[in-house]
Amino acid sequence: MGTQIVPHAERYRDAVDAFNRRMREGGSPFGFYVDPVPRWIPPREGAPVWREYYLAVEDDAIVRAGYALKPQRWWVHGKPAIVTDSQGPFSEGAIDPRFGPLGLRIFRDMAKRQKHIFSWGHGGEGELIVQLIEKLGWHLYPTPLALRVLRPTEFLRKNAFLRDKPERRLALDFLAATRLGSVGIRGLHLALQARRAARSPATAWRRSRVEVVPSWGDWADGLWLAHRDAYQALAVRDAEAMNCLLPPGQTQPEWSTPHRVRVRLRDGRDVGWAVVLVRRLEGHHRFGDLCVGTLADVFGPIGEAPRIIEAATRVMSDLGAELVVSNQVHAGWIDGFDVAGWVTLPRKRLFALSPGLQELFQPLDVTLPGTLLGNLDGHGPMGM
Repeated sequence: MGTQIVPHAERYRDAVDAFNRRMREGGSPFGFYVDPVPRWIPPREGAPVWREYYLAVEDDAIVRAGYALKPQRWWVHGKPAIVTDSQGPFSEGAIDPRFGPLGLRIFRDMAKRQKHIFSWGHGGEGELIVQLIEKLGWHLYPTPLALRVLRPTEFLRKNAFLRDKPERRLALDFLAATRLGSVGIRGLHLALQARRAARSPATAWRRSRVEVVPSWGDWADGLWLAHRDAYQALAVRDAEAMNCLLPPGQTQPEWSTPHRVRVRLRDGRDVGWAVVLVRRLEGHHRFGDLCVGTLADVFGPIGEAPRIIEAATRVMSDLGAELVVSNQVHAGWIDGFDVAGWVTLPRKRLFALSPGLQELFQPLDVTLPGTLLGNLDGHGPMGM
């Protein structure tokens, strides 16, 4: 029968489990979902967003690869569209060159199922998967990582990415013990905030009310209708879509608990919202044993970005976060992180657009800096 690409089904459970075992034995950290029904946003009639799993199956018995699609309602240039996040492919080609061509075949299969596809992540432009999609005509748009150290002493003592050498560990321990590091880091954030706030029209963004809410309601629909057209492109962020992405009372095994942050003025008017997660890590290759907060999603008027970011930062601090991080694409929101005193590190993640999505996003030089993109638009805040 050869190798066919088919929807995941119950009868392939054992074959996927065997695939995952071969991948581990071959030294790959990747595998695929054994359960054919996604735990997060499974397909249902009329849903604004859902996930689908597909497998490359040899002779209807041996799984050689898998990938996931996440179609979602978007608002692009003032019109509705379906835009799809892709996850994978996870292929046995990573451990056996005989299956290397599967990657190309899977990307072609994705394009047959959905036209407007993107991927957001990747470790760098040297990755094999990045080189492959670039050859297939995908456009690569580098995006930054924003971060803020909330508890400098704990950051100096616990982070992994700066403590990779004995001499660095000794120096950071000295800075933590003498409090010099705490003074320096806090001074850096305050200096950045003061310098950048001087060029921002958002001068009163600390005067806000912050409430952690169990779900999105009519207030979120009002924000959506009022401000969606300020963006060139973004996933639909009304109450229906957000409550589908984060159903009230439900959690995901790969995530820490999401907190929905509603931000209002003192007079009660809504200005935006954010989704934050906080997790205590252990032995993480970058963050060590830090308690890390993730600002996973946001929405509101672009001019209120600093206020919304500051409100989300306060919530993460109250939850114990020692370091907070966020990924973003939109130029106005990146400026908002600057004004809120965060540090922005360029070119840390790639927003990759298929040829079909490039057509929808034309002109790219206007649409890409005006695209709002968060973790919930992709695979979710996995691992964090």
